[in-house]
Amino acid sequence: MQHHVIVSFGKDCEYDFKLAGGVAADEAREWFDREFDTLECDVSTPTGKILAVDRILSVAKYAGEERFRDQSTWAEQFAKNTAAVLGRDLIRVDVEHYSIGY
Repeated sequence: MQHHVIVSFGKDCEYDFKLAGGVAADEAREWFDREFDTLECDVSTPTGKILAVDRILSVAKYAGEERFRDQSTWAEQFAKNTAAVLGRDLIRVDVEHYSIGY
């Protein structure tokens, strides 16, 4: 399956990934768990439960635009793992507005 993941940090600051294949959803969730802890992400939710989309958005936010620009291997891992967790052909991670669109 072909995946297209766009990570946006604002108008003129987007990172575009076109991926074939990927990783298993369980491995992808584990990767996000590790990155979430490593980056010391903090998400407050009314239920206290952190959803997969919250992890994805928080990891992108706390990693920052610089990591996507300067660490292409890490950025590609982020995109592959995002595609595996969400299982959609087209995914837009909008960090500026803290939302994910399909």
